[in-house]
Amino acid sequence: MDFLTAAHTDVGIRKTTNQDSALVMKAQTDCGSVLLTVICDGMGGLAKGEVASATVIRAFGDWFERELPKLLHLEDPERMIFGEWEELVMDCNRRISEYAGRLGLSMGTTLNTALFMKGRYYLINIGDSRAYMISNGLYQLTKDQSYVQREVDLGHITPEEAAVHPQRNMLLQCVGASPIITPDYYTGAYEPGQVYLQCSDGFRHTITPEEIFRYLNDSVLTDEQMMLENAVYLTELNKSRHETDNITVLLVKVIGE
Repeated sequence: MDFLTAAHTDVGIRKTTNQDSALVMKAQTDCGSVLLTVICDGMGGLAKGEVASATVIRAFGDWFERELPKLLHLEDPERMIFGEWEELVMDCNRRISEYAGRLGLSMGTTLNTALFMKGRYYLINIGDSRAYMISNGLYQLTKDQSYVQREVDLGHITPEEAAVHPQRNMLLQCVGASPIITPDYYTGAYEPGQVYLQCSDGFRHTITPEEIFRYLNDSVLTDEQMMLENAVYLTELNKSRHETDNITVLLVKVIGE
C-alpha cells in the first residue's frame, strides 16, 4: 500500500502569528511505504506557542530519520514505538518548560502524531488536536484531553453544550506546560480507500461532520491536488463562519500500490 498526502495551515482571521505546526515525512523501505504525520497546536504569549509546536515537530522528524529504521523489521513494534515516543515527549516537555521558565512565560503545544507502517497505524495524542478516519462515515479516532470532554464523560454536560462551552479550549494537559503528561495511544489497521484526517481544533469548530465527510471522503479525493483544494476550501469555510483560531489540516489517503 502507498499514501497520498496533503497539508494546509492558515493563520486565521484574527491572530497575527500561526502557532500551529505540521509535518509529513514519507520513506520507501524494503517493508513498503512508511509515513509519519504530525499536527501541533501551540499556545503561549509573544508567539512562543510557535516555538513549542516547532520543537515537538523537529523532535518527531529526527526520530523518524534516526530511530524508526531500527524498528522496521520487528514483528510487533508497537511497544517500542510507543515507548520511544513517550520518552521523546517527556524530553520535549522538560525542554519547553525550562525554556519558558527562563523567559518567565507559560507555553506549550498539543500533539497528534500518526505513523503508518506495514498495514497498521500508531497514534499518540496529547491535548485537543484530533485524528479521524473516513470510510463509509466519519470516525473520530482520538479523544480530546480537555475540560469539556471530561465534563461530557462525567455526564455533566452534553456534547452539544461542550461545542459552545466558554471553556471549550481549556486543556487538561499539553506538552511544555504540564508537570505530568499522560499521552493517549491508539493503534489499528489501515487499508486502501480509507482517508485519515488530523487537525487542530480551529478546523472543526464551525463546520459539521457531514461537511467534513462530503468534501474529504475517498470518492471525492481523487488525487493530491484535490485533497489540497478541499482542505483549503474547508479552511476558508471555517474562516467565513468567523473561526478566530489558527487552522491546520492534514490528510492521508491510503491507496493500493
